Amino acid sequence: MNDPTALAGMIPFDSIGLYEQPKPRFIFKMPRVVPDQKAKFESDELFRRLSRESEVRYTGYRDRPQEERQVRFQNACREGHTEIAFAATGTNLQLMFAPPTSGYMADRECDFDKEPGKVHIKSSFIMNGVCVRWRGWIDLERMDGVGCLEYCEERAQAEDALLREQIERYNQRLREFEDKRAYRSPQDRTEQDLEVMWQNRRRVY
Repeated sequence: MNDPTALAGMIPFDSIGLYEQPKPRFIFKMPRVVPDQKAKFESDELFRRLSRESEVRYTGYRDRPQEERQVRFQNACREGHTEIAFAATGTNLQLMFAPPTSGYMADRECDFDKEPGKVHIKSSFIMNGVCVRWRGWIDLERMDGVGCLEYCEERAQAEDALLREQIERYNQRLREFEDKRAYRSPQDRTEQDLEVMWQNRRRVY
């Protein structure tokens, strides 16, 4: 894949001196979803356009001959992935799904048997902080078809629960840190006061 956004950012190590006490750190990971996913899906202009069934095309190996692209497309689907784009908006998607199996499955994510000459695909993922599902079909010979995005209620509820848990853990750690800063024992206060007095005497003399 040549998608530059797939490259993970590199975070440098913190340098700590030999006698320096490590400072408390509060790392808040970027949430995977927005607080109100359904509202964003219904109000965002891009989601509204992509939620309508429209033409899609396979975008992989565009520099290769048609026959080779057909083989590569079908092989990729059988492996559980493919690349498509909405023709109207130019929005590119990397779809991941469960590979087709020989056994019976009531709700296949990749189905070559549902309709002759076509493959039907369902793929769930998070896009712009919203849990969505791409649903559609692609012609095996022309490598184009029809698809749309749907709001994925089940995934959204699971991600919302994880988001609330993440925020609660962060708030708890923040409260513990503030409590430690607010509390100092009498011995700590005495030692700090003596240090301040000693520094003031040195300035006088």
